[in-house]
Amino acid sequence: MNHIQEARHASASQLHQSLAGNLSDAARPAGDSGQKRLEKPLLELVKIRASQINKCAFCLHMHTRDARKAGVSEERIYVLEAWRESPLYTERERAALAWTEALTLLPETGAPDDVYAEVAAQFSEPEIVSLTLAISAINLWNRFGVGFRLVHPHMAPLVEA
Repeated sequence: MNHIQEARHASASQLHQSLAGNLSDAARPAGDSGQKRLEKPLLELVKIRASQINKCAFCLHMHTRDARKAGVSEERIYVLEAWRESPLYTERERAALAWTEALTLLPETGAPDDVYAEVAAQFSEPEIVSLTLAISAINLWNRFGVGFRLVHPHMAPLVEA
């Protein structure tokens, strides 16, 4: 590990400790507080989709594992990048994924009104706030992961191509 990598790793550790305790609980899944919250499988799909767009291997590794634990099938995880072309996702998930893409690609999309209308048709106002916070949070984590070159855990030995 070179000096720049060491500095990035140290900064990432400090940021992780600081941020982990300070994110609002509004984006936590159902069951965490007794209030109506977003479903854990839906949140994991959102986190995976944003991480795909942002190319954050660390977050992809984490959230694909978490999605499996939450009951998301392998098939739905594999096809997620092409969700528009697949019947595997509910209308609620489709709205959340469209909102995820709109906010993750904000400079390109401008968060279109038609996408917001899709979200508003599937989610209550408090749920839209929670969904938007979850999307914002994963985009922030993706920037830490990519910016600090975080490496996900790996079990298989590295193979030279």
